Amino acid sequence: MTQDDRISVGGLSVDPVFHHFVESELLPAIGFDSASFWGGVGAIINDLTPRNRELLNIRDDLQARIDQWHRERQGIPLAHSEYIKFLQDIDYLGGDDGFTAISTANVDPEIAQIAGPQLVVPVSNARFAINAANARWGSLYDALYGTDVISEDNGQERGTGYNATRGAAVIRAATEFLDKALPLDGISHGDVNKYGLDRSHGAYRFVVSLSNGETKGLRDEKQFVGFAGQESQQAYLFRNNGLHVEIQIDPNHPIGKEATANVADVVLESAITTIQDCEDSVAAVDAEDKVGVYRNWLGLMQVDLKATFSKGGKESLRTIAKDRVYTSAQGDELVLSGRSLLLVRNVGHLMSTDAILDGDGQEVFEGILDAIITTACAITDRKREGYSPNSRTGSIYIVKPKMHGPDEVAFTDTLFGRVEQLFELQANTLKVGIMDEERRTTINLPSCIGAAKNRVVFINTGFLDRTGDEIHTSMHAGAVLPKEIIKQQPWIMAYEDWNVDVGIRCGLPGRAQIGKGMWPKPDEMRQMMDSKQAHPEAGANCAWVPSPTAATLHATHYHAVDVRKVQARLAKRKMANRDDILRPPLANDLQPSPEEVQAELNNNAQGILGYVVRWIDHGVGCSKVPDIDNVGLMEDRATLRISSQHIANWLLHGVTTREQVQETFERMAEVVDNQNEGDASYDRMSDNFDSSIAFQAACALVFEGCDQPNGYTEPLLHKFRRQKKAELAC
Repeated sequence: MTQDDRISVGGLSVDPVFHHFVESELLPAIGFDSASFWGGVGAIINDLTPRNRELLNIRDDLQARIDQWHRERQGIPLAHSEYIKFLQDIDYLGGDDGFTAISTANVDPEIAQIAGPQLVVPVSNARFAINAANARWGSLYDALYGTDVISEDNGQERGTGYNATRGAAVIRAATEFLDKALPLDGISHGDVNKYGLDRSHGAYRFVVSLSNGETKGLRDEKQFVGFAGQESQQAYLFRNNGLHVEIQIDPNHPIGKEATANVADVVLESAITTIQDCEDSVAAVDAEDKVGVYRNWLGLMQVDLKATFSKGGKESLRTIAKDRVYTSAQGDELVLSGRSLLLVRNVGHLMSTDAILDGDGQEVFEGILDAIITTACAITDRKREGYSPNSRTGSIYIVKPKMHGPDEVAFTDTLFGRVEQLFELQANTLKVGIMDEERRTTINLPSCIGAAKNRVVFINTGFLDRTGDEIHTSMHAGAVLPKEIIKQQPWIMAYEDWNVDVGIRCGLPGRAQIGKGMWPKPDEMRQMMDSKQAHPEAGANCAWVPSPTAATLHATHYHAVDVRKVQARLAKRKMANRDDILRPPLANDLQPSPEEVQAELNNNAQGILGYVVRWIDHGVGCSKVPDIDNVGLMEDRATLRISSQHIANWLLHGVTTREQVQETFERMAEVVDNQNEGDASYDRMSDNFDSSIAFQAACALVFEGCDQPNGYTEPLLHKFRRQKKAELAC
């Protein structure tokens, strides 16, 4: 596309694809004047671009000063107290200004009060986005039956058809859950002959009948909330720790007719919130890609997004779920949302987009554009009919990643304020989720929260990005430990505890989410069930999961743990030590053996290639990628960042050589090619390394890793993906 093809409006040069989307889809949906829109966009870009650029220059300057400090002390053991003082002197580490309590208002209960799973999904994939929105409710029977949570031993195999033996095991497991979450008075749910209602005292009361005619009730009768349907096919609704549970009765159902008390299913309120992601899990490198992202977010807000897909040789249509209607225990109508509360994750402050060029012909910062357009799309949430709104308080929830320190959070606060003025929204309508995934944000987290105290609804730790930034920040301090050993170091434990401690002291409980990171193995649900309860036990009232099924299973952890009580207890503990967080995970004298070095390189290179080949060749920003042991892992740019920075660090410090890394990449390319041999659309890398753009991109991420801003992968990924798109267009 030439400059002549672009459209001049509001002092901007706009890509025609993006302009058409705004004029024909977005502005009509929100009833907003075109001239006012483009004039407002131009004013925001002109006013805020210089500050955005200045903040990025500060990042670069701080990193250069840290690099120089370490280079000057090459070979000298790191003196921690001297290092801390240096970070304070250059204003990398701020002073102790105490804890500012947030004052965020108009926050929906899904964020402020209910603890539960949080899905993260690429909004660029319409089917995934709809599935995630609909994941507010999930079948516990299906989640248990279809995963490895139930053993396949003793005749309990999954197979292709229904296995009654496995089904019986599922029913037993669900019954055990009900006994813990919704205990009956002196008996087990497995003893029940029939579930029913009693209205002898005005309000509806939940009762159960035994085979001997005796009746019992819940141990805590307040857990019964309501019901739906007729007596023979009825759903009973309960609440435990703020989460709903629905017991469905149907004697004619294939499962219900065999189950005790004809329980056809146990449905759990699962993904309470979902982050529709425009960032790490999305490959959007130009105006065309951005329009696809924005169009899907607009469709979610208008509840008219649809997706067709083939399954079992049949075409299926996926649409957004309706609300769920019940009769309450008091006899009134009770309407619950059928959908997860949606947040949208914008990109950070770094990248630019060709969707709009400013008055100087420069690409505009993508984060500024995201704030404007995702907000505009969300305004339609107030206009839809037949569905309860996404936010019943009128708020718009934007997760903001990769901010470095309080000044960058303050910039986001300013940006959101300008967007509110453009669309004439009440001040602080736009809420912010702070991703605590960069070192300078972690150690200054109280000040970061204070910089947006009227907007904060979310802080969340992210091990992979956080480790990637840790390695890059300390790149010249020395060689780092192997990745698995890095996870065991004191800094990461202190980081996780510090996030919770700060969040509690800044008043987030009852107003906002304190979150934990993603479970990366979507097929390893038994392992998740055994370990992820640690997140609510750590005081997190949300934690990320990779699928609706994982959300349903993880929801059981929040029935077992009352997070508000945990947070109240943790408020009394001693704060995590911030100095521990600033201890880089250096190998020092613990140098790996040649065999350990090669094993680490194999693992990192295979993971990089497996992800990058899909990103570059197919524009897939997040996918389940087999690791070197063929275990499927959910990969996005965060996993790529840590792996590429890790090899770059070992190259810099002579743990490995360029020749060894190159040989490893070439050998692992063949492994990845073989792992994808069943994909007809896959282009092999190992047939011709010189012509494979994906292979070149993977190598560049490592060999140019030290020079990438804060170790981010986006600049190189965008460059090579654009190159690939140009090749495909020829």
